[in-house]
Amino acid sequence: MRVLKFGGTSVGSAKALKALVSIVEKELNEGDASKNGKPRALIVSALSGVTDSLLAYAKSGESGEGPAFKALQDRHFSLAAELMQGDDYNQTKAILDTLFDELQKTERTENTDPIASFGERLSANLITCYFKAKGINAEYLDARELVISDNRAGQANVHIEKTYENISDYFNKHSALQIVTGFIARDSQKKTTTLGRGGSDLSAALFGAALKADIIEIWTDVDGILTCDPKKVSEAHLIDTISYEEAMELAYFGAKVLHPPTVRPAWDAGIPIVIKNTFNPDCAGTLITNEPSLEDNTISPVRGISSLSPVSLVRLQGSGMVGIAGSSSRLFGALAAKKINVILISQSSSEYSICFAVKPEAAKPAAEALEEEFALEICANAIEKPDIEEDQAIIAVVGSGMRKKPGVSGKLFYALGKAQVSVSAIAQGSSEINISVVINKNDVIAALNAVHDVFFAANKKEINLFLVGLGLIGSTLQKQIEANPNKNVQIAALGDIKLDANFTIEGFIKQMIDTKLPGRVFCDCTASPEIASKYATILDAGIPVVTPNKRANSSSLSYYKQLMALSKERHTPYLYECTVGAALPVISVLKDMLATGDKILKIEAIVSGTLSYIFNSFSSGAPFSQLVHEAKSLGYTEPDPREDLKANDSARKVLILAREIGIDIEEKDVTIEPILPQSCIDAPTLEDFWAELEKQDSYFGSLRAKAAANGKVLRYIGSISKEGVSLSLASVGQNSPFMALSGADNMIVITTERYSERPLVIKGPGAGAAVTAGGIYADILRAV
Repeated sequence: MRVLKFGGTSVGSAKALKALVSIVEKELNEGDASKNGKPRALIVSALSGVTDSLLAYAKSGESGEGPAFKALQDRHFSLAAELMQGDDYNQTKAILDTLFDELQKTERTENTDPIASFGERLSANLITCYFKAKGINAEYLDARELVISDNRAGQANVHIEKTYENISDYFNKHSALQIVTGFIARDSQKKTTTLGRGGSDLSAALFGAALKADIIEIWTDVDGILTCDPKKVSEAHLIDTISYEEAMELAYFGAKVLHPPTVRPAWDAGIPIVIKNTFNPDCAGTLITNEPSLEDNTISPVRGISSLSPVSLVRLQGSGMVGIAGSSSRLFGALAAKKINVILISQSSSEYSICFAVKPEAAKPAAEALEEEFALEICANAIEKPDIEEDQAIIAVVGSGMRKKPGVSGKLFYALGKAQVSVSAIAQGSSEINISVVINKNDVIAALNAVHDVFFAANKKEINLFLVGLGLIGSTLQKQIEANPNKNVQIAALGDIKLDANFTIEGFIKQMIDTKLPGRVFCDCTASPEIASKYATILDAGIPVVTPNKRANSSSLSYYKQLMALSKERHTPYLYECTVGAALPVISVLKDMLATGDKILKIEAIVSGTLSYIFNSFSSGAPFSQLVHEAKSLGYTEPDPREDLKANDSARKVLILAREIGIDIEEKDVTIEPILPQSCIDAPTLEDFWAELEKQDSYFGSLRAKAAANGKVLRYIGSISKEGVSLSLASVGQNSPFMALSGADNMIVITTERYSERPLVIKGPGAGAAVTAGGIYADILRAV
């Protein structure tokens, strides 16, 4: 036997009701062969939005013929007309007319339960008529005849034993499919009550338990219970099975698929509940049972994450509570006397303070109740006046797999820390299946995404890239990312001052920090000193920085050390492999050597692809000026080749390498031997430069001839050691690895205590947009 419940969205339109009938017909036809049997009762909610409209009508001064009342009539009559025609429609309308007449005559008082009850009564009658019109043997059942409660307005408590007896007796005498009003009941005086918002779920559980159903089906507009709210976490996924206890915890802390009290009657009776989607009936949904599958727990000890917002945090503290027995009892007694419901409690181990979360409207009454209860202690300054923190939210991490499993809390707080989310209070239930934290409500989305990612996306890194600089390197990187959909890198924002006159790096950084997206990475593909000067701000916010921009690490020594310290203190990656040698693994190799105890004795390096190409080609006999022209035509040089030939770029690279191995120097301490004669450097225009360079071909030719006479070639080499850092034009012979260098390749020769007899040589392309962008892309993937 099955008990089915259909929520407001599942009965709120003609399309939904047609889907509902299709589901029921299928279960009626297959019931004999199914282990769960046929449906015996359908518990239905009011049409979506109708309860809110009725409550507004109850509190208004509008007459029974006003627009709100007419809108309710029109909606139900229109729905009936879409579904039925002729006598079927006329009979349905007559029943609805009778109910609307009764609604018009119902007295409006502070107790809105009588008026609120009409939502379910209208929908259940309409659905019963529709079923009969479709040839299904169905009867309308007003749950008030069977479900008995106390007289608590808006949230009545059910008298279980009498209710179960009534339901059982009734169904023994009625074989037709019962269309039951959810949400409503009657007290002992026959007055209408309601079971609280979402109470139709509870009605379903009550009927299921009373009838000893094989299963209770809750049909709604989502596929089941998800690991998180999909409106807040796009990566949320369906939970196949979950325990009653876990489901209740998630529902209590904001998972809206299920009404929290629903679970208890089914749990007590050991009846499984399945959550299914009216609009996707083929989806298996989520099964709530005593023995959920443990498969998910092998992946994560957490089943789901929910949030409750907004809440207020009320704190009472003072030395007058330390070691004083009964303080907590007095506190919660005062709240109970005012009928204030406490959502979460947290107390310091010193007993100095205790805080609790309540709904925002209860915060001030709670504080007033505590001021009254502890008036003497407050007057004596032994206890401070209650403090209220507003605009808070609760994040609850739930899972039976958390029991006795170490490291869950560590992961939770690591994720929150990485997302820059501050925690106001912490609570963990004695059952060890729930860890709850109170945070600012503005941080809810960031917190949920970060926590969900750490528990459910262990093998999937989500990276939201904030990319600045869309020149040759930046645009190539963008194309590589877009052409590689298998990697979880999304470009969250692009910025370029050259393309957007309104762009400011300050605004871009603020946007990046404020979004609090999971897996944020900042990438600077410019050569801008201004943008490089902002790296400290970004790292301090806990956002990794990836860059080929040499300006930061070659600026002042103090700024370089500040960046290294921030990266270490914030546990935030700062990756700059491509500042030296394009994508060659130079920085990472040096770091690994130093981390494992090796000692760097000397580094010799050709780190300019432009200068490498020019001098590697110079031995062919071509004039020096011709080779510079060729390098420019190949895109190796700046528009003015003097920028490359002055070797300032190479100086920044060797400065970075020197600092990486612990040599504390400033840029001015790098000795640069000029390549160009002064007349070339001083040429007033680019045209004058080319003319002057051609005049110097004989000078460069003599340098080449002198080297060749000794069996050597010319190379422009950086030298780094404790004795100093310099760049100079050197003649190298057969014993030097630099002699065999070709094209635009870079080469870094590292001599260490371990690599003393045969230095370690790193060689490869030191220029090129595709190569450099590929190296930056690799750093981005390592950053999260």
